[in-house]
Amino acid sequence: MPLPEQRSFRDLTVAAGAAPARFAADVTRRVGFAELVAGGTLEPPLERFRGQSVLIWCERQLAAARILLEIDGIAARLVLCPSDFSPAHLPAVAAEAEVTAIVTDSATMAASAAGDLPVSVVDTVGRYAPSADCDRSFATEWILFTSGTSDRPKLVVHTLASLTGPIEGRAPASDVVWSTFYDIRRYGGLQILLRAFVGGASMVFSDANEPVAAFLERAGPCGVTHISGTPSHWRRALMSNAIDHIAPRYIRLSGEVADQAILDALATAFPSAAIAHAFASTEAGLAFDVDDGRAGFPAALIGQAGGKAELRIVDGSLRIRSPRNAARYLGDRGALKDAHGFVDTKDMLELRDGRYYFVGRREGVINVGGQKVHPEEVEAVINRVPAVRMARVRAQRSPITGALVVADIVLQPAAANESFDRVKAEIVAACRAALPPYKVPAMLRAVSSLDIAASGKLVRRHA
Repeated sequence: MPLPEQRSFRDLTVAAGAAPARFAADVTRRVGFAELVAGGTLEPPLERFRGQSVLIWCERQLAAARILLEIDGIAARLVLCPSDFSPAHLPAVAAEAEVTAIVTDSATMAASAAGDLPVSVVDTVGRYAPSADCDRSFATEWILFTSGTSDRPKLVVHTLASLTGPIEGRAPASDVVWSTFYDIRRYGGLQILLRAFVGGASMVFSDANEPVAAFLERAGPCGVTHISGTPSHWRRALMSNAIDHIAPRYIRLSGEVADQAILDALATAFPSAAIAHAFASTEAGLAFDVDDGRAGFPAALIGQAGGKAELRIVDGSLRIRSPRNAARYLGDRGALKDAHGFVDTKDMLELRDGRYYFVGRREGVINVGGQKVHPEEVEAVINRVPAVRMARVRAQRSPITGALVVADIVLQPAAANESFDRVKAEIVAACRAALPPYKVPAMLRAVSSLDIAASGKLVRRHA
């Protein structure tokens, strides 16, 4: 299914077909697909957005998706604010993206959008007249936020063509119901929205304020067949008593290192499901996915010619060049690509037995007396211990070595009443067998839960 250039999100969605059973649903309502593409949420005329830089700041993901359908191809720029967007960043983001209008589904958010910019509050029910006759031939820029930063994030410029690149060649599937733990205003979630709408499938949206159990209980009756999230999302879901409400045919992981423990746990929980883990980032786009049930990826993918993405390793870090790459950063944020057009992902790799494994982020290294420790590498070992559900490895200051490796451990429900001393001994033994001494945690602490950021990634704190 090649995707024609210079066609809008709405055009591609309509072209995928409006099967009677297709729908989109969030925590508040379910919308038939015919209504979704016909009923307008924005008061006419939409021509007022022609050539404008529009900031989309919504509480509901479904509302944001409907706005994208309506004004992609009309606006010059669409700035997608995720659920954790801070109003304190609004003036700086608006200036950097040269925002000329704000669209929201919330009167509270509208009141927060102080300044001289016009603000439109959408009709989330979609009662306005259809706007199919609009000229949607403008090559709109889609602006996404980077994730995992405590400061104001960088703004990354994509196009509909770069975002839909991973969908090319996929046949429409009207019996598929997609869902995701991700926010669709971030790259990982946006990929699922596009796969669903442009791929002819239905879509069930999650909600930032919805407990995991409530989301699973809602997704099950909606008939979700395909679902994605980070490994942290999936670990939290597997801890929920509501995990049995879903019976997916396809499970997708991305956004964090998918270690063997989480892949095996998902295969055990859903023996009939196909399970894949993908590597993608906001800047680099989708590089590849792996569906052989093993962590890491085949070394043959590096330097492979003729693929959708070219992969290199420079100084241990994965670099990617493809039509799926973002175009640039907005503002004075440095170069997104190197001199050869590759995006440096800053994700470090290690080659073992013909397969590359992700060991962690370059900037996340713990320095133990001059020796480098990647938290993710240690977590992968700890997570293999049967009594462990989830681990977070972090640094703790030390006057002697500069830092110590410590780990916070969430136990499996069956191990919650066991002696933690026994579990600690098992974890230490596993780490000593697989890691050099300086990587073995000096301290282990049992915790009831670990924080997950709005991006779906494990929150890492350094003491």
